[in-house]
Amino acid sequence: MHLQETLLAADVAGAMNPQASELAMAPEHFSELSQNIMAVMNTVVDGKEDAVRLALTVLLAGGHLLLEDVPGVGKTLLAKTLARTLDCSVNRIQFTPDLLPSDITGVSIFNQSSQAFEFRPGPIFANIVIGDEINRASAKTQSALLESMAERQVSVDGTTYPLSGPFMVVATQNPIEMAGTYPLPEAQRDRFMARISLGYPHPGAEMAMLETHQSFNPLDAVRPVATAAQVGAMTATVAAIYVSPAVRAYIVALGQATRSSPELRLGASPRALLQLLRAGKSAAALASRGFVLPDDIRALAEPVLAHRLLVERSAASQGSTPASVITKILAEVAVPGEQDGRAGQDARSR
Repeated sequence: MHLQETLLAADVAGAMNPQASELAMAPEHFSELSQNIMAVMNTVVDGKEDAVRLALTVLLAGGHLLLEDVPGVGKTLLAKTLARTLDCSVNRIQFTPDLLPSDITGVSIFNQSSQAFEFRPGPIFANIVIGDEINRASAKTQSALLESMAERQVSVDGTTYPLSGPFMVVATQNPIEMAGTYPLPEAQRDRFMARISLGYPHPGAEMAMLETHQSFNPLDAVRPVATAAQVGAMTATVAAIYVSPAVRAYIVALGQATRSSPELRLGASPRALLQLLRAGKSAAALASRGFVLPDDIRALAEPVLAHRLLVERSAASQGSTPASVITKILAEVAVPGEQDGRAGQDARSR
């Protein structure tokens, strides 16, 4: 099947799914809940409103989030704050070089009384899984996340165990040039919907942090504002957002441009384009729109695609980065008019 047809089939299966429409939340309730979640997170994570919004975008799109930056800028704080705002199960895994795959997925233990093996679930069995410093573990241990992140299930000793939804992995990692880190394999990076680099806060936000964080931890005051069932309904609302053929064609054109770019030796995968589409639907829902605009896709292109791309060594030596290549591609690929998205929404309403 042609890639564009694959995207269309996936969109029809998700956005136009009658079951998803039945589970969808009323737009007013969706807007209220999403604003409440972001407001609570912004009281803890100072000066990072864009990162907070993107984290919620990934959650509601059913994806996984990778937070990459130097130590001490609030990566784990952002992950823990997002988890605290939701009334659902949360587990945290501290990745270390001696961590084993079974420490994540679980293990079968022989029960003497029943004379049978019993499965003891690992920390991956939670709605929100926080993987702290994921790139400090070996590739073998990192691979334990591949099945769960892609298929929402875990296979141990020939038995498959489903993971309950919503399910999201929020992982933090230090830059690979720092001591004690292992680069994430390409297959692992491709399973993260988006990557965020927090960066240092601006001076005003740091002043506020020094004032509010000196005597207590604001995270202690965070209380859940949404249940797991409500998150599921919000996800169904996002799945019902309309994506016009013109916007889907634009996503495909961006993907094709990454694969044909002479500056890249690895372009965007079909999974990357599907996740860009889903993230665009989530961004549209958070903007109180029932349809995706090209601007949604353009705004998300770097956080969704950059961590999946590999730059040619010759281009890298001249200063090219995945982000700079995406900027060039966005400037070169023709953008469909906004009327395409609105026309699709009008057609759907009829």
